[in-house]
Amino acid sequence: MEQTLLRSLRDEEDARESKPMSGPERNRIPPGLEVDIVQKQDQRSGVLSRGVVRDILTKSPTHPHGIKVRLETGEIGRVRQILPGK
Repeated sequence: MEQTLLRSLRDEEDARESKPMSGPERNRIPPGLEVDIVQKQDQRSGVLSRGVVRDILTKSPTHPHGIKVRLETGEIGRVRQILPGK
Protein backbone atom coordinates (compact mmCIF):
# COMPACT_ATOMS: atom_id res chain seq x y z
CA MET A 1 0.00 0.00 0.00
CA GLU A 2 2.75 2.46 0.98
CA GLN A 3 4.76 1.67 -2.16
CA THR A 4 1.68 2.28 -4.31
CA LEU A 5 1.11 5.65 -2.65
CA LEU A 6 4.77 6.65 -3.10
CA ARG A 7 4.69 5.59 -6.77
CA SER A 8 1.49 7.59 -7.27
CA LEU A 9 3.04 10.69 -5.70
CA ARG A 10 6.18 10.31 -7.86
CA ASP A 11 4.04 9.97 -11.00
CA GLU A 12 2.11 13.14 -10.11
CA GLU A 13 5.37 15.01 -9.50
CA ASP A 14 6.78 13.86 -12.86
CA ALA A 15 3.56 14.94 -14.61
CA ARG A 16 3.74 18.40 -13.02
CA GLU A 17 7.36 18.86 -14.10
CA SER A 18 6.60 17.93 -17.71
CA LYS A 19 3.71 20.40 -18.08
CA PRO A 20 4.42 24.01 -18.92
CA MET A 21 3.57 26.16 -15.91
CA SER A 22 3.46 29.47 -17.69
CA GLY A 23 1.60 30.55 -20.75
CA PRO A 24 1.69 33.58 -23.00
CA GLU A 25 1.58 37.12 -21.67
CA ARG A 26 -1.80 38.87 -21.34
CA ASN A 27 -1.02 41.41 -24.08
CA ARG A 28 -0.60 38.57 -26.63
CA ILE A 29 -4.16 37.25 -26.06
CA PRO A 30 -6.77 39.58 -27.58
CA PRO A 31 -10.45 38.62 -27.76
CA GLY A 32 -11.15 36.68 -30.96
CA LEU A 33 -7.90 34.69 -30.78
CA GLU A 34 -8.08 30.87 -31.04
CA VAL A 35 -6.35 29.16 -28.10
CA ASP A 36 -6.02 25.89 -26.20
CA ILE A 37 -6.89 26.14 -22.50
CA VAL A 38 -6.81 23.80 -19.54
CA GLN A 39 -9.90 23.98 -17.35
CA LYS A 40 -9.62 23.62 -13.57
CA GLN A 41 -11.14 20.14 -13.51
CA ASP A 42 -8.67 19.01 -16.22
CA GLN A 43 -5.47 20.33 -14.62
CA ARG A 44 -4.34 16.91 -13.37
CA SER A 45 -5.02 15.12 -16.64
CA GLY A 46 -3.81 17.99 -18.84
CA VAL A 47 -6.81 17.71 -21.19
CA LEU A 48 -7.01 20.82 -23.37
CA SER A 49 -10.09 22.59 -24.69
CA ARG A 50 -9.91 24.63 -27.89
CA GLY A 51 -11.88 27.77 -28.57
CA VAL A 52 -12.00 31.48 -29.27
CA VAL A 53 -11.30 33.99 -26.49
CA ARG A 54 -14.32 36.08 -25.45
CA ASP A 55 -12.94 37.70 -22.25
CA ILE A 56 -9.58 37.92 -20.49
CA LEU A 57 -10.09 37.31 -16.78
CA THR A 58 -6.52 37.69 -15.44
CA LYS A 59 -5.77 41.32 -14.61
CA SER A 60 -1.98 41.04 -14.28
CA PRO A 61 0.30 41.01 -17.36
CA THR A 62 1.54 37.47 -16.58
CA HIS A 63 0.58 34.59 -14.32
CA PRO A 64 2.70 31.56 -13.37
CA HIS A 65 -0.08 29.14 -14.33
CA GLY A 66 -1.21 30.95 -17.49
CA ILE A 67 -3.62 33.76 -18.30
CA LYS A 68 -7.21 32.90 -17.39
CA VAL A 69 -9.78 33.48 -20.17
CA ARG A 70 -13.42 32.79 -20.97
CA LEU A 71 -14.06 31.25 -24.36
CA GLU A 72 -17.05 32.09 -26.58
CA THR A 73 -18.57 28.77 -25.41
CA GLY A 74 -18.46 29.97 -21.79
CA GLU A 75 -15.63 27.63 -20.77
CA ILE A 76 -13.07 29.17 -18.41
CA GLY A 77 -9.45 28.09 -18.20
CA ARG A 78 -5.82 29.06 -18.44
CA VAL A 79 -4.18 29.53 -21.83
CA ARG A 80 -1.66 26.83 -22.66
CA GLN A 81 -1.16 27.58 -26.34
CA ILE A 82 -2.00 30.24 -28.90
CA LEU A 83 -3.00 28.68 -32.20
CA PRO A 84 -1.68 30.04 -35.50
CA GLY A 85 -4.09 32.24 -37.45
CA LYS A 86 -5.90 30.87 -40.47
